[in-house]
Amino acid sequence: MVERATRSGHVKRGVLSSGISLAVLTCVVFAGSPASAETLQEALVKAYQSNPALNAERARQRATDENVPQALAGYRPQIAAGLSAGLQSVRDLLPGNTIQSANLKPWQIGVTVTQVLFNGFKTANTVRMAELQVSSGREALRNVGQGVLLDAVTVYTQVLANQSLVEAQRANVAFLRETQAITQKRLNAGDVTPTDTAQAEARLNRGLADLNAAEVALAISQATYAQVIGNTPSQLRPAETIDRLGPRSREDATGIAFNQHPAVLAASFDVDVASTSIRVAEGSLLPSITVQGSVSRSRDNDPTLGSRGTDQASIVGSLNQPIYDGGTAASQTRQAKEIAVQSRLVLDQVRNQARTAAVSAWVANEGAKVAVAASESEVKAATVALQGVQREAAGGQRTTVDVLNSNQDLILAKARLIGAQRDRVVASYTLLAAIGRLDVKTLALKTPDYLPEVHYHQVRDAWHGLRTPSGQ
Repeated sequence: MVERATRSGHVKRGVLSSGISLAVLTCVVFAGSPASAETLQEALVKAYQSNPALNAERARQRATDENVPQALAGYRPQIAAGLSAGLQSVRDLLPGNTIQSANLKPWQIGVTVTQVLFNGFKTANTVRMAELQVSSGREALRNVGQGVLLDAVTVYTQVLANQSLVEAQRANVAFLRETQAITQKRLNAGDVTPTDTAQAEARLNRGLADLNAAEVALAISQATYAQVIGNTPSQLRPAETIDRLGPRSREDATGIAFNQHPAVLAASFDVDVASTSIRVAEGSLLPSITVQGSVSRSRDNDPTLGSRGTDQASIVGSLNQPIYDGGTAASQTRQAKEIAVQSRLVLDQVRNQARTAAVSAWVANEGAKVAVAASESEVKAATVALQGVQREAAGGQRTTVDVLNSNQDLILAKARLIGAQRDRVVASYTLLAAIGRLDVKTLALKTPDYLPEVHYHQVRDAWHGLRTPSGQ
């Protein structure tokens, strides 16, 4: 009996020491990484520079810039050159029923210049509409940039969280393996029943399944990281919150989002575009004035009569006043008015959505703070509880399943803490995005800011040229 008790005591003390080592191994969440590890700021820079979705939106905006020179073309003259040549067979019936035939080789060359002097202000309004479309597109681009940066933050913290979960589950499996081995020794010594061994084995298998699930989740998040950031993650440093950059109150958050969020500003420009399109449609009902000048030279090259030619030069002004076009212009005007009403309603909707998103982001950020504090307290309490259960088990007052249950409670608490810390970081960035300020300048990222107005000024007054400013 003394030998059994001594052996049992050694075994139970082994369980106790294993549980303490598990607590030490898994108590640090989002642990520090080597100095060469990639930081969140560096990941954001890579996403800002190389994310395909963001680069595609930049290309779309550059294409939108071209609407302005296309509209400005209405102020410029249109020049066309024409050249025609061919063979012509002629048969003339002369007096006395004499037939004279000839094969002519006529050709004509000419240049025509057309200048619109007035077209019902359609050109001016079209230019204005194109410029408003550019402004709307810039805000849409800024909004897409916010989304990409927020996706980068989310996937970065997700990889960190999954790495911590994998480490915690590995330590859990190591603890369960040792517990199962110790329980088996106690069974061989006659200290426990086969039920205890089965319980330890069942928990070990559950731990292996949880470890596998954590490793799968980590692999998925790493693939998503490569998609968003542009490279596979290796060593990542802990991410910090950015509360210092956010609004000071919920009222400030809603006010800024309601007036300054890029989605709201884009919708505001869309209202101006729709209002301007009404004047463009109405311009079809007004008179138009054009001036056209042309010069031409034509030759017949009659082999019998010699070369005959004509040189012409003309300048003609024309005034055209539409009277009735079947109702097309009237229908287009009514259509533009309805689209303008729709755009105003969309603006109201976007403003309400921005305000709701700001409130939600503010509440979520405040709730994340509470969740982290509660999870930290839960982990501390669960650690103390596990140590107490292990000491009681060493004294024969607790069973193996009590130790396993207490250890499972600690693992779940640590998983909740890891998730709460991840949510805390993401919530702070989400709040900044909700008010429309998640950008390179606000975050002070070490990368040049993409300036869409550079391309705009490069192409706005371009009269010719097929190559883009980038050389394509």
